Amino acid sequence: MTNEKQNMAGLSTAQARQLQNKYGKNELTPQKKESFIQKAFHIICEPMFLLLIVAAIIYFFLGEPRDGAIMLVFVIGMISIDVIQEWKTDKTLNALKDLSAPHIKVIRDGEEQTIASADLVPGDLMLIYEGVKIPADGVVIKCNDLCVDESSLTGEAEGVWKVNTDAAPEYTDYWRKDYCYAGTLVMQGTAYVQIDKIGASTEYGKIGANIATAPEEKTPLQKQTGSLVKTCAGIAAVLFALVGVFTYLNIPDHIFKDRIIESILSGVTLAMAMIPEEFPVILTVFLSMGAWRLAKKNSLVRKLPCVETLGAVSVLCVDKTGTITMNQMTVQDTWATNGDEKSLVTVMGMGCETDAYDPMEKAMLAYCEKNGISHDELFGGELITEYPFTNELKMMGHIWRKDGKIIIAAKGSPERILTICAMSDAEKTEFEKKINELSSNGLRVIAVATATPQTDKDIPAKITDCSLTLLGLVGLADPPRESVKADIAVCNKAGIRVVMITGDNGVTAASIAKKIGMKNYDHIITGDILNNMTDDELREKVKEVSIFSRVVPEHKMRIVKAFKDNGEIVAMTGDGVNDAPALKYADIGIAMGKRGSEVSREAADLILLDDNFTTIVETVKDGRRIYNNIRKAIGYVFTIHIPIAFASLLAPILGIAPVALFLLPLHVVLLELIIDPTCSIVLERQPAERDIMERAPRNPKEKMLTPGIFIKSVLQGLVLFAASFGAYYTTLAGNEANAPVARAMGLAIIMISNLLLVQVNSSECDFAFRSVARLAKDIVMWAVNIGTIAGLIVIFYTPVAGLLKLAPLSATQLLSAAGIAAVSVLWYELVKLFKKLFGKKNGGTK
Repeated sequence: MTNEKQNMAGLSTAQARQLQNKYGKNELTPQKKESFIQKAFHIICEPMFLLLIVAAIIYFFLGEPRDGAIMLVFVIGMISIDVIQEWKTDKTLNALKDLSAPHIKVIRDGEEQTIASADLVPGDLMLIYEGVKIPADGVVIKCNDLCVDESSLTGEAEGVWKVNTDAAPEYTDYWRKDYCYAGTLVMQGTAYVQIDKIGASTEYGKIGANIATAPEEKTPLQKQTGSLVKTCAGIAAVLFALVGVFTYLNIPDHIFKDRIIESILSGVTLAMAMIPEEFPVILTVFLSMGAWRLAKKNSLVRKLPCVETLGAVSVLCVDKTGTITMNQMTVQDTWATNGDEKSLVTVMGMGCETDAYDPMEKAMLAYCEKNGISHDELFGGELITEYPFTNELKMMGHIWRKDGKIIIAAKGSPERILTICAMSDAEKTEFEKKINELSSNGLRVIAVATATPQTDKDIPAKITDCSLTLLGLVGLADPPRESVKADIAVCNKAGIRVVMITGDNGVTAASIAKKIGMKNYDHIITGDILNNMTDDELREKVKEVSIFSRVVPEHKMRIVKAFKDNGEIVAMTGDGVNDAPALKYADIGIAMGKRGSEVSREAADLILLDDNFTTIVETVKDGRRIYNNIRKAIGYVFTIHIPIAFASLLAPILGIAPVALFLLPLHVVLLELIIDPTCSIVLERQPAERDIMERAPRNPKEKMLTPGIFIKSVLQGLVLFAASFGAYYTTLAGNEANAPVARAMGLAIIMISNLLLVQVNSSECDFAFRSVARLAKDIVMWAVNIGTIAGLIVIFYTPVAGLLKLAPLSATQLLSAAGIAAVSVLWYELVKLFKKLFGKKNGGTK
């Protein structure tokens, strides 16, 4: 007894720390971490940086070590930006991994605590219960109806009933019944298990020790951007050769060596301008930061690609209880068949678990207490046996010996309880009428029945063999969450169908659906009807049906499949072990963080930390925002690269001497230093546009760079090119001596345009001033704007100007540059105005 008490107290925090230092983390394979040097090396190997380094080496060959040194400083600066961004991304992802890591309840310092499974140590006392995936090997100290699925280890499909180690006989089998194994699943019951082995020492660890970790596959979005970068690099290679040839022909007075070097430099400048190496950075930063922002809103992303998929969700399949409703059941009404309400309530309480976890049972026991029936009065007798609840049966029962009598206390779905009750047709009709009456009021109806066998031998082996007397009905209500009605309205506007999937009665579900404003709330399919449907019939039905009632988790898979076969993008919520396959099959599987099982959380793409419907809607909204911002950033990168590329291409064609070119490699790098933070920091922070939840879900097959975005980017880029190159060419006036001022003029226009372009492109419907107002209090936004202006002052009005082959601009020139920049970008505001006016004339919403 003393030993058990000692075991039940668990380890102290200090003991756990010492044991972790000795045995390490409870992980199968330690995570490989890439060193700083490896990260830097991977970045340097990018085509853009290789070009920069080549350009720096050419400067040294030209006998201009100062230019070469400046170029290398810029290269180091750009590499630093990318390394810092990657480090921040890693930090974000690691924080998310910590949040999504499997957790387990343990007894430490004599108290129940929840810790990450990786922190378990030998000697820890863990608590396991239905739905938990066991994280380590250990001895069963104390258990109650514990059944474990060990098929992942043994291959045996049948569940194994476990026993306390004290009660265990001598075992000859390898697999023990007083022992739990990592990687197995608790199907039923609860237990205290003392950890014996962790990590690679477990039976599961031994099996997986030699299995190589699967390589990470790129997402469709990553492949799309990668192919875009490769295409641009191919075009850059062709233009590199053309510009090199033009430059070579333009300078016949130079010696052969200088002609070759100047030609290569011109080609390198264009190639650098053509390769949009920001795309992979944009994708990684936006998705990881998006996931981090969602985590702060109680929505934990387990798989990054699902952040992008969220924006395309067109069907949202949700459970009623706890997601749409508050999951705070209360008994609202009772109906006793013979008027004896006390007997009805007493048997109802005796049919509950003594330690109730289910909200419905908690509500029933609270109702018993309210009616003066104490816990001791209900559970003071001897529990002989019980009929466990199953999804197929939808009813359960407890058999008690009380005051010398045997009492069967059964409760469950009225339709199922009815099948084991003896009653006349008239009684049955009255019973069904009362069920409909209670259900139509939005109540969840439970039937209560009893029997009194004379002896233990008369107790039926199964609940379905019983012949019971119906005592009455109990109506429970779980009211909708206050915000759900507004959230449903948002979904309706956003073109997202909300579908309720519940184990509850269809009439009850319809009543709730009507209250919260769901469409087609009167179109209902029950689990029994579903069983008799073919897949083709179901595909047709789901086009109209919004409520699936009395379903078991296995039905969810079929419902999700039917929607997907119809071309819908499906998000589905689930919390049970049996929901895991359907969560996996849905485009977005959403597990409940509070009441969900560990298995359902592992199968899901997203975990709701608060089990709240509002959080799902906010998550979809954020998914749309993130995808929109990625698109804006990619469009912006194209736009800003066009003036750089065209300037590098046109100058040699116009016969401008290499010494007087608008953009030298130095200046391209300088502009890249501005572009990177603008597109990956400022655009990532853009809030959702006002009408984002009034648009139809996007087509998931639609490419990231649509023809519309491409045409818009090209037009904006060409106007910006005409403005910057035109100002440079006019100021140059054919005189090489004017080159520093001409360059400064053109660069000033691009740099100022860059600040305005972000605001103009932050929304397709709102004007730029609204975008500025939305981020007026954003410190990062101000930092980027002030940093760009400060950078402009430094490179034009300090000795740095000479190093960069620029000259200070007069006040008139600077104001002219600002005016030209404003016109070259803000013209698109007139396009937005035209769209608004044209849209209104044609009945548009925008």
